[in-house]
Amino acid sequence: MIAKLRVARPTDNLPALLRFYRDGLGLAELVAFTGHNGFDGVMLGHRQASYHLEFTHQPGHPVGRAPTPDNLLVFYLPDATEWQQAVDRMRATGFAPVASYNPYWDQLGCTFEDPDGYRVVLQRAAWVL
Repeated sequence: MIAKLRVARPTDNLPALLRFYRDGLGLAELVAFTGHNGFDGVMLGHRQASYHLEFTHQPGHPVGRAPTPDNLLVFYLPDATEWQQAVDRMRATGFAPVASYNPYWDQLGCTFEDPDGYRVVLQRAAWVL
């Protein structure tokens, strides 16, 4: 079985996360919804990818920030030009890199913190087992 993966996470600030993940990281807005069983949300990703991210907000129910600075999503971008373009797009959107909690990620990557305190690593390497 090859499953599709949805990573779902609540937030207190959908507009700020859209700016980070859509505008900064360049993920496509696949679906958005308002008032669906009391939740607003958006799904982001690449149409051909086997994964997508879902961010939801339930008005009146605060969820807070990431529990630690080591809560990560890692995107492997082995092409140096593609990696640099991704880093430059994040910076141009107003997001500055942060030092990784685990220094391993700083060796070949660049880490950015989203508005909820979760971090995304743009890793300039191929993922291999």
